[in-house]
Amino acid sequence: MKFNLFRRPQAMAAAEPTSAPTMTMAPTSAAMSTSAPETSGSNNTEISKNDMFEEIKSKFLNEIDKIPLPPWALIAIAVVAALLILTCCFCIIKKCCCKKKKNKKGKKGKDGFNMKNMQGGEDDDDDEGETGLTEEEKEEEEKEQEKLGKLQYSIDYDFENTKLTIGILQAADLMSMDSGGTSDPYVKVLLFPDKKKKFDTKVHKKTLNPVFNETFVFKVPYEELGGKTLVMSVYDYDRFSKHDVIGEVKLPMNTIDLGRPIEEWRDLESADQEEPEKLGDICISLRYVPTAGKLTVCILEAKNLKKMDACGLSDPYVKIQLLQGGKRLKKKKTTVKKNTLNPYYNESFSFEIPLEQMQKILVAVTVFDYDKIGKNDAIGKIFVGSKATGLGLKHWSDMLANPRRPIAQWHPLQPEEEIDGQLASLNAKK
Repeated sequence: MKFNLFRRPQAMAAAEPTSAPTMTMAPTSAAMSTSAPETSGSNNTEISKNDMFEEIKSKFLNEIDKIPLPPWALIAIAVVAALLILTCCFCIIKKCCCKKKKNKKGKKGKDGFNMKNMQGGEDDDDDEGETGLTEEEKEEEEKEQEKLGKLQYSIDYDFENTKLTIGILQAADLMSMDSGGTSDPYVKVLLFPDKKKKFDTKVHKKTLNPVFNETFVFKVPYEELGGKTLVMSVYDYDRFSKHDVIGEVKLPMNTIDLGRPIEEWRDLESADQEEPEKLGDICISLRYVPTAGKLTVCILEAKNLKKMDACGLSDPYVKIQLLQGGKRLKKKKTTVKKNTLNPYYNESFSFEIPLEQMQKILVAVTVFDYDKIGKNDAIGKIFVGSKATGLGLKHWSDMLANPRRPIAQWHPLQPEEEIDGQLASLNAKK
């Protein structure tokens, strides 16, 4: 409507040729005017950004210049900070990866059909605990499978005289018990459950393949053999401490055909941990002077004695007996140590014995618990001499091999009845 009101037909018709170019040029000028501000605006923004960056840079450098540190120290701090940031990032990434792996394992466990899922499922921690137990069980199995060695023995039964003869022939490939890679083996033989009568072979020093060739006789009626078990235990002799069990062979007599002699090899098995009641240990010193014919027995000390009194202690003293052919030649005793299980004596006793009689002499040492009212009870007993076995024989031989020199040795105490039985069997052989 505005266009119609201000329209002049004549002027417009005459001016059409001249105004046409002006009308056509108007859009181009407008376009130029619009594009120019856009380019100028972008340039301004770029310049402003550069200015901002330069201002920040200059401020940062000014702040650094204010710090009272040399440039190398600043560089070192920057390097350390970068390393800390990298390690933190590495730890975070590692934890994330571990969680993903655990989740995958958990999914696998859930998909699998096993008794654990049937019981309601367990955590990954329980799985790790179970794997730890299995590893321990594997180690125990490996230890059990470790070879202890083997023993060759012979068994023969005399039906007419009701005598069971056990031969300890040799051992092979024994496990080393000493630091030098060897052992000092000997064998104990007994018919379980009768522990009173048992025999020991001689000790063979520094060998893993000892040859014994020793025989021992048990007088047992045939009717009683079925309830007994032959036990042959291989020990490692130790002069200053308890003897260690290498292994043993157990043979129930009701599984053996005694109609013919038996000679065979058998692998050693781990010994039972159950041990008889401990009576304690005694340390004695032996010294012999051949020129003077003088034997000196020194009672040094005892330890871990059995409790005999109601208060949990004992009043121990030691009796020494000089024996020959089952007869007591001399006896002496120490003082009484009150209320102790670890008495210290250091008391010496001398005996006049010619050199030619030394092979016939036995020295019995008994530890008693003193009682004012009743009978004095024996705690334990040992004996040494040329006719002794095991540790008693070893101690006596060491004394004779080192004249004029005191030889000290710990001995484990044994029940008095057991030692008396061994002494009686020695006298019966004569």
